[in-house]
Amino acid sequence: MAWIRTLQFRAVAAATAAVLAAALGGCTAAPEPPEQPSSIARLAEALEEFGNAMLDDGAPAVLMQAKVRGEEWARASGVRSLENREAVETADQVHIASVTESFVAVSVLKLVDEGRLGLGDEVGKHLPDFEGIMHPPGPVTVRQLLQHRSGMPDYITPLLQQGSFRDVLATPRSHRELLALAATQPWKPRLAQGFEDSDSNYIVLGMIVERLRGRPIGEVLRSDIIEPLGLRSTSMTGSGPAPPSLVHGYVTSLGERLDVGYAALHAGDPAGGLVSTVGDLNVFFAALLQGRLIPRTLVREMQDPPYALYGLGIQRWNDTCTNNFYYGHAGQIAGYGAISMSSADGTRQASFALASPPQPFSSTGNGIVEDLTDVVEEALNASC
Repeated sequence: MAWIRTLQFRAVAAATAAVLAAALGGCTAAPEPPEQPSSIARLAEALEEFGNAMLDDGAPAVLMQAKVRGEEWARASGVRSLENREAVETADQVHIASVTESFVAVSVLKLVDEGRLGLGDEVGKHLPDFEGIMHPPGPVTVRQLLQHRSGMPDYITPLLQQGSFRDVLATPRSHRELLALAATQPWKPRLAQGFEDSDSNYIVLGMIVERLRGRPIGEVLRSDIIEPLGLRSTSMTGSGPAPPSLVHGYVTSLGERLDVGYAALHAGDPAGGLVSTVGDLNVFFAALLQGRLIPRTLVREMQDPPYALYGLGIQRWNDTCTNNFYYGHAGQIAGYGAISMSSADGTRQASFALASPPQPFSSTGNGIVEDLTDVVEEALNASC
């Protein structure tokens, strides 16, 4: 048998080694150092540890993909839904929440590249009824919207007052209806407006894109990004049934567990309406950072200023491997959390998405995004 011959060979080899050692006066070679895990193995270990912790906490599913200089690793654990218990796969779709903003920002900057829109343009130039709806305390520019520096109030608080959480999710609302809700909140003038996250900014940007293109934002994102990159599993939430491969998220409300997958509220939402996969997210951000979607001059515009945590539709984190930055976006929506982070050259990447442990919805989040950000940043810094 082959395995017997192998054992015999090993025995002879061991005896020969012993004879040689004696002949050399007992001198032995220094032991070889233990084999070090590869860059992607170190990254994967950190992601898996967090994923396992989330599953232990009750997350229905976690999905991860990492790429390091041509090597790729992926993992999916959990179930697509708590009802049918079908095993989740890495190519399954999840809501990516405000990671949607990076896609919308690309479509905005394509209009800038075509000369149809200026970053310094005031919003009223392209949306004549904007001031009539929102009554801003001063001029608001496209750049301020992209950077979340307009100070525009968010619509989330008044939206949650429109009925039960179940009813809010089940009711589709137009962009103008959402802005009208935001307009019920005070918009305070400030001498210097810093970063202040508000979904209203990207609702307005979506309206501008739709007006200039003459098509819904989901169709624009498809022609600008999804089709050119071959992102087969990325699409805007619509009014129909959920895709078969969608991972379902859950929240609890009044003691009841609600399935929040493919909620009507998210249909056509430029602030958080996309569903995608961890693989598609890595493809998108690599293409963006490598100048394959918009000119590199506009990519640098997205990344500026270097001291800001949020650029034009993208976030940044410290890359200790290169003394540069990671770029990407993180987001949280009812029942889901997602993040995609890439090195500046797009060669080291990690995307992580999950259906969150079911719990009451909080408009300020439940710490999922902060945890995801810390874990993925540390994991990528282990992949030097």
